Amino acid sequence: MPIVVFGSINLDLTAYVPRLPRPAETISGSSFITVPGGKGANQAVGARRLGAQTHFIGRVGNDAFGREVLAAVSGEGVDTSQVFEDPDTGTGLAVISVDDRAENTIIIIPGANGQLDDHDVLRASPFLTKDSMLMLQLETPLEPSLQLARFARERGAKVILDPAPAFALPEEAYRSVDFLTPNEVETEILTGIHLETKTDYQKAAEILIKRGVHTVVLKLGAQGVYFQSESAAGFLPAFPLEAVDSVAAGDAFNAGFAVALLEGKPVGEALRWGAAAGALACTRRGAFPSMPHRVEVEALLRS
Repeated sequence: MPIVVFGSINLDLTAYVPRLPRPAETISGSSFITVPGGKGANQAVGARRLGAQTHFIGRVGNDAFGREVLAAVSGEGVDTSQVFEDPDTGTGLAVISVDDRAENTIIIIPGANGQLDDHDVLRASPFLTKDSMLMLQLETPLEPSLQLARFARERGAKVILDPAPAFALPEEAYRSVDFLTPNEVETEILTGIHLETKTDYQKAAEILIKRGVHTVVLKLGAQGVYFQSESAAGFLPAFPLEAVDSVAAGDAFNAGFAVALLEGKPVGEALRWGAAAGALACTRRGAFPSMPHRVEVEALLRS
């Protein structure tokens, strides 16, 4: 029962600062790290560390950055045999700032991630069966992802879309996924509703469900997680761990949620897996390195 991740892979350049700068302001940072990232690669590594057989399909450039990040992902046991080395475009980059409250800003330079097309869809499709899970994000072109989502649904596979970075989506995008997992900012972009109260959560989820999504999962950071479908709804508070870096916490959540669903756990329990993985990711620096291992998630769930 594999997880198939179709998406981005970057080199992340992350600066740690006391606060995020205002426009035209220069401030001094405390430290800097360079690590592999990209929402697709993060979710693939996250799923693999939690025990799932994982296939990653994406693109890197023919450069040192591409070789570095690809070696790191494959070194985790993720199948990267269908990652294409693009000879004409550099590897994607993310420039990230993280402040003392663990809040962040991110600038994405797509590079090879922006070149995914029908050929990449063909590379991904053989891995999709009725027992598989397809994980998508929006750091790569939308149309190939929608093509693959249609194919996955025809095969009986489940589809999770992490709508990040968010933008106005066509109606087909909502109808093509089983689970939509926006955070607070992404939810506001998609629905126009600023999330402050439980009523706001319900209104936003209802809008997305009416557009065709089966289950909406709102990732609310330190507030927790709200989910809603046509037949059920619920709220799960966040695990009270001290955060140092929230970069890729959403990716860790999606990995935990997807693995639990793939293993046949009900949605409520899968949400706890996602919340535990996301909370643990906030306790360490960097995107790729922050993805927790299964033993850590199981220990937090037991506690």
